[in-house]
Amino acid sequence: MKVRNSLKSLRTRHRDNKIVRRKGRVYIINKTNSRYKARQG
Repeated sequence: MKVRNSLKSLRTRHRDNKIVRRKGRVYIINKTNSRYKARQG
């Protein structure tokens, strides 16, 4: 999982990327290709 300041550029890398908010943190998750995971901050 990558930790990045800005997730907007990472979201466009794959068409199944979704932005999810959990416990005050912003995550990018991908059900079909689990390589694309990121957390903001």
